[in-house]
Amino acid sequence: MAGIEKAVFMNMCMVYDEHGRVLALDKVSKSYEGTTFPGGHVEPGETFRESVIREIREETGLTIQNPRLTGVYHWMEGNVRNVGLLYKTNEFEGELISSEEGRVYWISGEEFLKKPLAAGMEQVWQMMHADHAMECLQILTEDGILTKMQ
Repeated sequence: MAGIEKAVFMNMCMVYDEHGRVLALDKVSKSYEGTTFPGGHVEPGETFRESVIREIREETGLTIQNPRLTGVYHWMEGNVRNVGLLYKTNEFEGELISSEEGRVYWISGEEFLKKPLAAGMEQVWQMMHADHAMECLQILTEDGILTKMQ
């Protein structure tokens, strides 16, 4: 019988506007830094959808509506599987406000991809723009990172 994995659940949301811009977050954390989309951890008792709405509000000041699930991004750290649920939406209201997580701002997709991206954001970008839900698993091996995308 295989060992039991522990799992940590997170989320990330690509908020975009009618001008084709995306909401970027320049993350300032010792464990995860670079340009990314806002998101965070799922808290006990929350649905995944409630969690992504809360995280976006906390990190950006915006209240999103109707986030659509676009994929699952997961990776192993020891015996812990980190599972990130990826969402996107263009429905939001409120005033953009940065948080202690980092500065948030609107940027074109082209400019976003030129930024120093946080780990895994190339795969996340691809998944956010696919015409179907995708999955990406990354595993650290002796030869580097093995990426499985489906």
